[in-house]
Amino acid sequence: QVQLVETGGGLVQAGGSLRLSCAASGRTVSRHVPGWFRQAPGQEREFVAAITRSGSLRYGDFVKGRFIISTDNAKNTVYLQMNSLKPEDTAVYYCALGIRGDSSWYPSSLASYDFWGQGTQVTVSS
Repeated sequence: QVQLVETGGGLVQAGGSLRLSCAASGRTVSRHVPGWFRQAPGQEREFVAAITRSGSLRYGDFVKGRFIISTDNAKNTVYLQMNSLKPEDTAVYYCALGIRGDSSWYPSSLASYDFWGQGTQVTVSS
């Protein structure tokens, strides 16, 4: 059974930073495709970042160099370092893991992911 548990969300002022963590169990993150998505109230779930099987990093267009996705293989954990946060970054952030062979093809697509965490709230105040 795969479990993804996100932590690290909270309230931060605009311009601040947060680091989200996603601890995985049941699957080895480094062998699959980890990703982060977010969903603001009334909005669709949106792609934030992912790491393909080849190790390529992918980011949503809005990131513009502010976020960094990484993994700690020893801890089987995925991180999302978020810097220069803006009020429009306010959302619930979800960790996801794609285990299928084609998960790397479209890392920005929700359909590429098989497992999801419960989400962690990030609120950026102006």
